[in-house]
Amino acid sequence: MTEQGRFNRFADFYPYYLEEHSDVTCRRLHYLGSILVLAILLYAVTTSQWLYLLLLLVVGYGFAWLGHFLFEKNRPATFQYPLYSLMGDWVMLKDMLTGRIRF
Repeated sequence: MTEQGRFNRFADFYPYYLEEHSDVTCRRLHYLGSILVLAILLYAVTTSQWLYLLLLLVVGYGFAWLGHFLFEKNRPATFQYPLYSLMGDWVMLKDMLTGRIRF
């Protein structure tokens, strides 16, 4: 079995990923976490404050997991599909920013 389990392609995984993020508050928390990750990354790189990079996982996963456990009431896809889930976070952010997904 591959890391992706029953999904052989990201294109097959992404509809499942969106189903696991049907609650608007969960999506908003993902959005907030992803934007903060980008801001922290930009800050760390432009100021050479490399210790801030340690916050990336805490902030990125923290907001997302709060959304799943408190609002979506499901287990984050990260636990079963880590690579596809990470890809899904960024594709979902792009889809939210371009208006393809309501948030």
